[in-house]
Amino acid sequence: MKLYKAGAAVAAAVALALTATACGGGSKSSGGGDSAAGGKKIVIGIKFDQPGVGLKTPDGKFTGFDVDVATYVAKELGYEASQIEFKQAVSSERENLISNGDVKLVVASYSINDKRKEKVDFAGPYFLAHQDLLVRADETSITKAEDLNKKKLCSVTGSTSAQNVKTKLAPEADLQEFPGYSECLTGLENKAVDALTTDNSILAGYAAQEKNKGKFKLAGLSLSNENYGIGLKKGDKDLQTKVNAALKKMVADGAWDAAVKKNFGPANYKNEPAPQITEGS
Repeated sequence: MKLYKAGAAVAAAVALALTATACGGGSKSSGGGDSAAGGKKIVIGIKFDQPGVGLKTPDGKFTGFDVDVATYVAKELGYEASQIEFKQAVSSERENLISNGDVKLVVASYSINDKRKEKVDFAGPYFLAHQDLLVRADETSITKAEDLNKKKLCSVTGSTSAQNVKTKLAPEADLQEFPGYSECLTGLENKAVDALTTDNSILAGYAAQEKNKGKFKLAGLSLSNENYGIGLKKGDKDLQTKVNAALKKMVADGAWDAAVKKNFGPANYKNEPAPQITEGS
């Protein structure tokens, strides 16, 4: 009787394990290595909603500077483009995705700062962005942050960029917080707001979209320094060294410049030179 019960328990455990695997579709991974199908793959976190930086298009493809950087680095690590699985990495979940092993790397307009470095390590930086303003193409009254006083400033709810302007640069700005940047762009186009603020790389991506060409321009301000790094598991020095080597090679062989021109060029964006690697060196 005892033997029967033990056998039943084992069978039940196996059944549960098989059920869990089926429900997960084999998607649970350590972020890199062998997939459930036996093929080598790497999982990389990117943004899905930032044109020019990281965007998933309606046909399921991925475009943007971060995508190009991620693809280049992955190849240097031994993975072809077909072996990359891109996973959405919203800002609030980036550290968790890395710590939990859901992704191997995060390449998602991920500014390096001390608070984040308590939880994850970074390679890079690979890009220097600045907080800037996007205004209508015919706007002439906004040339500096102080000009936003008494004007309507739009950003995403909870954005540190908007608060930076509101608390430090133009306290009398009328801050309008929308759920997403697309809503801000609509408001900017129909004159419901006067300016949109976030990183200039993100603003340039929106301005460069075919449907937005000629409608908007960047103010060209440098209201903050945002050094984008590639996030990885804390303590993985070997991976950090390899990613840094890949980034250096991308700059040296011209692929970095080509990716900047390809993704930001249509917005007449004046990018900074590739930054020096500081993490892990």
